[in-house]
Parts: sequence; structure tokens; C-alpha cells
Amino acid sequence: MLRSTIVATLGPSSSSPLTIRSLASAGCRAFRLNFSHGSHDFHKSCAQSIREAEDEVGHPIGIIMDLQGPKLRIGRFDDGKVTLMAGSKFLLDLNPDVGSQIRVKLPHPEIFNAISSGTHIFLDDGKIKLKVLKNDGHTIETDVIEGGVLSNRKGVNVPDVVLPISALTEKDKTDIEVLHDITADWVAISFVQSAEDILYAKSFINADVGIIAKIEKPVAVEKLDAILEVSDAVMVARGDLGIELPFESIPAIQTRIIQRARYHSKPVIVATQMLESMVGCHIPTRAEVTDVAFAVGCKADAVMLSAETASGDHPIDAVRIMASIAQRAENDGLSFLEVSNNLTAMSRAVKAAVEREGISSVVAFTETGRTAIEISNSRVNARIIALTPNLQTMRRLSLVWGVTSLMIDEIFSFSQMRQVVQDVLIQHFGGVEGDRVALVAGIPFRASGETNVLHIFEIAPGPI
Repeated sequence: MLRSTIVATLGPSSSSPLTIRSLASAGCRAFRLNFSHGSHDFHKSCAQSIREAEDEVGHPIGIIMDLQGPKLRIGRFDDGKVTLMAGSKFLLDLNPDVGSQIRVKLPHPEIFNAISSGTHIFLDDGKIKLKVLKNDGHTIETDVIEGGVLSNRKGVNVPDVVLPISALTEKDKTDIEVLHDITADWVAISFVQSAEDILYAKSFINADVGIIAKIEKPVAVEKLDAILEVSDAVMVARGDLGIELPFESIPAIQTRIIQRARYHSKPVIVATQMLESMVGCHIPTRAEVTDVAFAVGCKADAVMLSAETASGDHPIDAVRIMASIAQRAENDGLSFLEVSNNLTAMSRAVKAAVEREGISSVVAFTETGRTAIEISNSRVNARIIALTPNLQTMRRLSLVWGVTSLMIDEIFSFSQMRQVVQDVLIQHFGGVEGDRVALVAGIPFRASGETNVLHIFEIAPGPI
């Protein structure tokens, strides 16, 4: 069983019902809907196809609604593009006129209010680097450090400053209005700068939906622990992170984010350019194979495909290959990261029981999914099964390492709980007489946060 989760981004190459079913069958357990692109109707259609695929493949599938966030962009040029030469001067201003060889509109007053001389501005995914010479509040004069072709509406990154920008734009708030229409289980917040950004986002989002903090700015790395405290999961968003920080620092930062997420018992996704060459090629590079295996060996919960499945030529092959790399890394026992986990007393007890008692399955009864996440975080060498009466909890757990979740009816007694566990193991997982099982639950039933029972027993013939 593949314990790592494969997340696939949907787009023009992968939005048909048949392709979505094929992606799910190939190993995808969660789909990302990227709200930087596509209409609401497009995303609703994709979500409907995901739910139909979920019924057909017979396992829960998570849906991640990824909000665009405050993406900064320049304006347009008279001829569509210009070429900036290193050593030349270039102006960014609030003038609404189309741009030229010497200037372009930067329609973000908050940058003018925050930036000062000596800081750097990156354009077009970091391809062009500018150094600020002066800023009078209306015009930013810069020196071109690294030049190149600059075309309309390219992105802007300002890594040296904290911008006074809300975590949610008006577009994001409009997109959130269709949250329930697409039955999203997670919402990813882009360009997070602080814990306050996550708390602000939560004020607009239903409490039943998990919040993923995308770490893609230097200030978010600095405030990582505070952000993790209030988030439900975290994404290592290496695209913008690799623009705003020196690219050679990304491996160490990725490792640190995984370490701290594991310490806080929060699921962690590693994303961006994992199999980038498969956008146009049917096989990945050897370096990409190693990149995926490294993330799995660091025990990230999930690895994500972006353009590979959204717009690439081989979306299904990309999922199959990523799944095969992850499966091999797990089978080979690759382990590149020592984590000092902040485990709960229950998860420590479960881990010790698995190691000492020959337990093959850990079955957790959970209302919110928290118990299953904490057991997963201990990375026990046993099957983890989450039983829940909550449909959204079941789907949300598809993102979590090593967890298989099933819907059950409400439980009213401990003996009923044992019987349900035995029946589930025999009917769904090939359980046989004598298999040792760890049952984890909370009493009184359905009291959130009361995980206080660890019961070990053997599967026996007949009713319990």
C-alpha cells in the first residue's frame, strides 16, 4: 500500500471525467483546483467528476481549493514586451499608461509604501532582477541587475520586505463563495506572511474545511512555527519560494518545513516542479526521480504535481511514475530526516505497542481526524485505518500519510466498537484470525479531543 499521497492539479490536460478517473486509478488520492486559472464553472465541473470518480474507485478523494492570493503583476507594454539590459535604468510607477523601454505600471500602491532603496525586485518568476535606487512614493527607480525579455502582466516578487497586503484578495473572497459547491476538503492560502493571515482566512471559511498554509515567502519561513500552530496543514511551495530566497537554500528550507510540520503533527505537502520535464516528455529526469524519493524519504505526507498534470502532455503517466517512485522509496525504507516529534501520550503508546506487540493494524475512531493524524505522525510500521461518521473528515484524511479512512455509523458501545473493527479488517483488509489489532478511541463517544482508550486484541472467529 502506498502510504504517501499523490496530489494532482487539474487543468486543460486533465479535466475530462475519463482522465480524472484514470488519475485516481493510477494512484492520485487528492486533486488540486488552482483558482489562479479557470472559471467557477470549470472548477465545479472538475469537482463533480472527482466525486463520480470517488464512487467508482471506491476510496475517498480529497479536493484542495488553492486560492490565488495577492499575486503581484506589472502592467502592459505598448508592443507587448521589451528587452531590459543589465546596467540600464528602469522605472516602476503608478502611471496608467502602457509601458515602454524605460517604464511600466506597477498597480500595487502597497509596494510603494513599503519598499526602500537597496532592496530588490524580481520580475517574471525571478528571471529579471532589479535593485531599487530610490522611491518617491509614486515612482520606483531601479537598476537592472539581470536583464531579459519582459512581457505583459508578468509576476513581481519583493522578498526583502513584508508587504501590508491582506492574505485574501477580493477575488479570493468571491472564490470562497463556491467552496461548498465544489465540496472542497482543504483550502490553500497563498503568500502567507504570518499566523494572523491564517486566522483572517479562517474567519471567511467554514470550520469544517482544513486550511493549508503555503510557505512561499521568506517571512513565512521565519514565522513558521507560529503559522503551523494555527494551520491544519502546510505546503512547501517551492515555485515562489525559490524566487524569493537563494535557490541553493531551498533543500534545507524544505527539510526544515517538513521537520517543523511533523513536530506540530500537521500534514505537509511538497510541491512544484517535481516531475517538470514530464510536461512534454513521457519520462522524468533522474534528478526529478531523486527529488521525489527525497521528499518521500523525509516522510512528507504528500507530493504534488502541478503543470505536469494540469497542462502537460502525459498527466496519467506522471501520476503513475510518481506513485512508482514513492512506492519504491517506501519499500526500500529510505529515511533522510530525523524528526523530534512532539507526540501525544496516546501516539507514543500506540507506536510502542506496534513495536512490541506485533500489531498489524491500528484502527482509530475519529470525529475530526485529529487522532488519525497524530498516529500517522508517529510513522508507525502498521496499517492505519481511520473510522469516522463524518464524510468530510474521511475525505480530508486522504492527504495524510499512511491513513486509509472509511465511513461508519455512529457507535454506542465499546463491544460494538470492537465488532466493527473486526468486521472492517476481515471484509476490507484481508484480516484473519489471530491478527493483532490496536483500537484507539475516545470515551465518551463523539467527544472531540477525548482520545483516551488504547485496546489491543486479536481477531477471533465469529461475533465478539
